[in-house]
Amino acid sequence: MRYAVLAFAFTIQQPQAPAASAVPDCPALAAALTAVARNDVRLRDWAQLGRYREANRKLSPSSAGEPRVVFMGDSITDSWPEERFGTFFVGKPYIGRGISGQTTPQMLVRFRPDVIDLKPRVVVILAGTNDIAGNTGPMLDEEIEANLASMAELAKAQGIKVVLASITPTSSYHAAPNTDPQTSRRPPARIRTVNAWIKDYAAANGHTYLDYYSAMIDGSGLLREELSADDLHPNAKGYGIMGPLAEAAIDRALQP
Repeated sequence: MRYAVLAFAFTIQQPQAPAASAVPDCPALAAALTAVARNDVRLRDWAQLGRYREANRKLSPSSAGEPRVVFMGDSITDSWPEERFGTFFVGKPYIGRGISGQTTPQMLVRFRPDVIDLKPRVVVILAGTNDIAGNTGPMLDEEIEANLASMAELAKAQGIKVVLASITPTSSYHAAPNTDPQTSRRPPARIRTVNAWIKDYAAANGHTYLDYYSAMIDGSGLLREELSADDLHPNAKGYGIMGPLAEAAIDRALQP
C-alpha cells in the first residue's frame, strides 16, 4: 500500500505541458517577436561597425591638397545623399558616415574606423536628437555633451578640424492623431539647451559651430512646416538650407 501511495503522489506532481492553444496567436505577439529578432541583430553589432566597413576598406587615399570631409551623424546625415533630397555636394570629396537611429555613444564607438582612419581634413558632427529621444536608453544632457566632446577631442588629437553642428529643430505640424509628436519625444527646450552648450564648447575649444537650428525654425521656434514631412527629418527644401551652411562652416574650419 505504501508504494502505491508514493506512486500516486509522484504521478500528480508531474508538470503538465501547456496546451497549444495557450500560446497566443495575435498581431501583438508577431510584433514582439519581430522586435526581439531585430534587437538581437542590433546587439550583435551595437555600434554598427559593419555598416561602412567594406566602403572604408575600398576608399582610396585622399589626394594631396584634397580637403576630404567626413559627415558623422544619424539618419539626417544618412539620408542626405538620396536622390530625392537633391544632391550631396556634387564634385566635393565629402563622405557621408551617418547611420539612421544612432546616438552619440554609438557614434563614439565607431568614430575611429568611420572618421579618423579615413584621414579627413574636417569632420562635421551632427548628433544628439536620438539621445534626447532615448533611442539607446535615457540620456542626460551632460552625457550627450560628454560624448560630443570626446569625438571632438579624438579628432583634434589627430589634426582633424572639427565642425560641431547644432541639433536640428522639431515640430508637431504633421503628427498623426493619437501619436506622440516629435516635440514630445525631442522637446525643443532640451534641443536649445544642448545647442547652447555646443556653441559655447566650440568657441572655447577652437572648433567651428554650424548653426542649422536658427535657419530652420519658424516664429514659434519649431521646425518650419515646409522643411519636413514628419517634423524631424529634412526634405529637399530642408537640405537645401543645410547644404550652403555646411559648406560655409567647412570653409571657416579650413582657414589657417
